[in-house]
Amino acid sequence: MSTAINRRLIPTSTHWGTYYAEVEGDRLIAVHDYAKDPAPAIIGPGIVEAVTHESRIGRPMIRKGWLDKREHSDRTGRGREPFVAVPWDEALEMAAAEIKRIKETHGNTAFYAGSYGWASAGRFHHANSHIHRFFNQIGGYVRHEGTYSYAAAQQILPHVVGPIKPLLDTHTTWPVLAEHCEMLVSFGGMPVKNAQVTSGGVGQHTCYHGLKACADNGCELVYLSPIRIDMPPDLGAEWIPIRPGSDAAVMLAMAHTLIAEKLQDDAFLDRYTVGFERFRAYVMGESDGQPKTPEWAAQISMVPADTIRDLTRRMASSRTMINATWSMQRAEYGEQPVWLTVVLAAMLGQIGTPGGGFGIGYSSENGVGNPVKFFHWPSVSQGINNVKDVIPVARISDMLLNPGQPFQFDGKDLTYPDIRMVYWAGGNPFHHHQDLHKLVEAFRRPETIIVNEIWWTGMARHADIVFPSTTALERNDLSITHWEPLSVAMKQAIPRVGDSRPDYEIFSGLARNLGFAERYTEGRNEMDWLRHLWDQSRQRAAEAGFELPDFETFWEQETFELPEADKPTILLEAFRTDPDANPLPTPSGKIEIFSETIDGFGYDDCPGHPVWREPDEWLGGKLAQTYPLHLMSNQPRTRLHSQLDPGSVSMGSKIADREPMTIHPDDAAPRGIKSGDVVRVWNDRGSCLAGVIVSDAVMPGIAQLSTGAWYDPQTPGQTEGLEKHGNPNVLTRDRGTSRLGQGPAAHSCLVEVARVDGVIPAVTAHRPPEIIER
Repeated sequence: MSTAINRRLIPTSTHWGTYYAEVEGDRLIAVHDYAKDPAPAIIGPGIVEAVTHESRIGRPMIRKGWLDKREHSDRTGRGREPFVAVPWDEALEMAAAEIKRIKETHGNTAFYAGSYGWASAGRFHHANSHIHRFFNQIGGYVRHEGTYSYAAAQQILPHVVGPIKPLLDTHTTWPVLAEHCEMLVSFGGMPVKNAQVTSGGVGQHTCYHGLKACADNGCELVYLSPIRIDMPPDLGAEWIPIRPGSDAAVMLAMAHTLIAEKLQDDAFLDRYTVGFERFRAYVMGESDGQPKTPEWAAQISMVPADTIRDLTRRMASSRTMINATWSMQRAEYGEQPVWLTVVLAAMLGQIGTPGGGFGIGYSSENGVGNPVKFFHWPSVSQGINNVKDVIPVARISDMLLNPGQPFQFDGKDLTYPDIRMVYWAGGNPFHHHQDLHKLVEAFRRPETIIVNEIWWTGMARHADIVFPSTTALERNDLSITHWEPLSVAMKQAIPRVGDSRPDYEIFSGLARNLGFAERYTEGRNEMDWLRHLWDQSRQRAAEAGFELPDFETFWEQETFELPEADKPTILLEAFRTDPDANPLPTPSGKIEIFSETIDGFGYDDCPGHPVWREPDEWLGGKLAQTYPLHLMSNQPRTRLHSQLDPGSVSMGSKIADREPMTIHPDDAAPRGIKSGDVVRVWNDRGSCLAGVIVSDAVMPGIAQLSTGAWYDPQTPGQTEGLEKHGNPNVLTRDRGTSRLGQGPAAHSCLVEVARVDGVIPAVTAHRPPEIIER
């Protein structure tokens, strides 16, 4: 598509939306929202500045210390030493030789192929697929299991109701909720800012309009959250402030109310669940002497007892959907509120009904609840991983720091492997991992770290070999993804920036040096692979009863919309209709309120039925006397995690160049803090600077500081000291949710805050490190 004055509009897709890139010559001028998107994300324009920002990595780089001494280099130089620019051939040859050395000396269990992160949209240029395809073709690698987004839920739900991914694929859709739901109660709120994104691409942002349709049709919207703006303010929703980490206590009190007032659906519980009596005895205090009354929960949660009772009664008398956001389970014992979400819905007896039941993640991604025809698109084959070692996704630091040490995970007794090489492509753990000082120490342990990266993120700065990657705008690809009906021909919009290459070419080059390029590439170039994937898609579409155009037609017309779903989707409808013919994939085939399997693990931090466990870090504990503010490190509004942090949208939200932190006026006043100030935020693990917003958008006792500000230590490469930019993960604790889930527990974190006076160090996160030419 062309416009006047030699400007072209070229289609592309991102995790936060579909766009037409406006290009003049070889320069990106702007990005324009897809015309059919009813609520475009605000993130998109940030790519315009970021794509050619000074923080782009333009050439292959080698850390100077590693270049001089290879695996014998001083590993404390990671993060602080300069880099040496080298030609591609030399960098690929060195990396391939190091891969060969480690494989021959230590075996494939010495490789950790880390590709955790959203990377870029696009089915072919998918960093996760290419790094794992490469390592599988040399014998395998240590892998991770789970996702930082919902790790606790991912491990608990298969024991209770079934694996999370099929559940997410079949969540009751927004039109069904709008027509039938009378009350939508969401623990963790409904932060539509999180629904700006869907992994793989977004055609139409539907979450806000889905919620609005519910409200317009008379559905009551209620949300429990410490943050008032965790629901669109124009929908008239009822906000119930709740102390962070106490959702399970409130849910148990709701269960107590249902039992005490005989409001539970005994017929549903008898037919569709197992283990309710064991749970009932705990709730009523028969097994431990403590009835889980609303008065008990009020002391823990700060939610008044009468509010808990009233809400429970209203839920029991309405067609009610109970939602739990993914953020809620990223806390100590995060498995418990997820389990209780299912249990409460079962007690109401509405699971499998139109508009009733439960949801795990409405608003956490745009695609959850989308009314689309679900279709399994093909992807690049990763092959078979012959290494059986695995770690929970959030246990990276523990793995690197404790080789040979035992750990427990979902009923398994495992041992941390001895990792000699970390290869990372498609993510930035200095955004999503907890306790970054511990991570810095952990990244000193491998002999070599290799990274494919677009920008000089924290991960790139802590590598030994850095390969510059392209953005999606600099290559051709296909946007074909779950939860979205729109397919997009992602055409290359601009030339590659600097000497960057796609991940596919980087791994092809390494494979060539190691002697298996033909096996890796299968003789296909970029466009050959796109045609191959589209041809596979056409075959699958025919089997699914609809037709896709041939590749040339699709590429010319640039977009294609899948047909609508054959019928409305209602979560677990078939199970409700006939539980014998459609059993759940649990040991009993039913919803497990008490799990014999989990009980058999013997975990005191996740026993056989849902319980309340007091977190180590919460406002009701002793540590709050020292650190009286609860840190909520939620998802940012102006970017996807740390992506596009140097772009205009993210930078426009900064205060004094730093990530904004919101605190309540009651907490700001006694500390002499006002909006616009720079503050130091600290605890025993670290400290950072942040810009301040004073607002009652958060409840008293809360410090809200979003993740994603690029890691910017005042003294690079050190395992302590001040972080200048506002990265909250220098403060969060690196501890698993429980031995069952081992998920990240970032939201169990206490801090103190004080105004900073005098000279404030400059933010340097977006400047490149020192580079030596030779």
